[in-house]
Amino acid sequence: MTTSPPHFDLSGKIAVVTGGSRGLGRAMTWGFARAGADVVIASRNGASCEELAAEVAGETGRRAIGIGAHVGRWDALDGFVDQVYDELGRIDVFVNNAGMSPRYDRVVDVSEALFDKVVDVNLKGPFRLTALVGSRMAEGEGGSIINISSAGAVHPRPHILPYAAAKAGLNALTVGFAHTFGPGVRVNAIMAGTFLTDVSKAWDMDAFARRAETFALRRGGEPEEIVGAALYLASDLSSYTTGSVITVDGGQP
Repeated sequence: MTTSPPHFDLSGKIAVVTGGSRGLGRAMTWGFARAGADVVIASRNGASCEELAAEVAGETGRRAIGIGAHVGRWDALDGFVDQVYDELGRIDVFVNNAGMSPRYDRVVDVSEALFDKVVDVNLKGPFRLTALVGSRMAEGEGGSIINISSAGAVHPRPHILPYAAAKAGLNALTVGFAHTFGPGVRVNAIMAGTFLTDVSKAWDMDAFARRAETFALRRGGEPEEIVGAALYLASDLSSYTTGSVITVDGGQP
């Protein structure tokens, strides 16, 4: 029997990206649309999502929708998922990309409110969204869920401890949900290293350059460099990949 080779083509697919209006989410949104998918861009800033949706639709000709949604608000997530299904009928690719990592001077200064906020956005929200979307995918034609984790999950530094703990939990959920929703739904994670997004504009770049000398590639990543891994996991190229955490960090020690 002859079968068609797997490919990156996402034509006819519907992809949803949380935290999709900037940084890695923005890059993945463009990547999915250029590969043929219709896209839903979600973040707390609904206006930014709608603005990007108009840009994407205008350039690619794909349908693009911007939705304001706060991943850290558990009770609102059912409505968000319902809205996407009501408007588009299904979800084929879902990316849990929204995240946050507030800095603090000393670990003793971390308040319960800050800790809870970090866990809500980076762990609880993705758990709930994966439960909701994965259940519908499993009842339908299947799909791919991609969690955007962080190298901090395995390299927990003093200034990111709540974030690192949440992302380590997300890695665990990735494996657990792959077994929960298999075989029809694949669940994987990209464990991203240090990327030069809009957040990096506030960094001490001299200090970062010294740290980057320890990376195998000697530099931070550009947002577009996450897209290849995302397209792989979104497409049928990864049809036998699930429960995997793929590191994309430029060789960070």
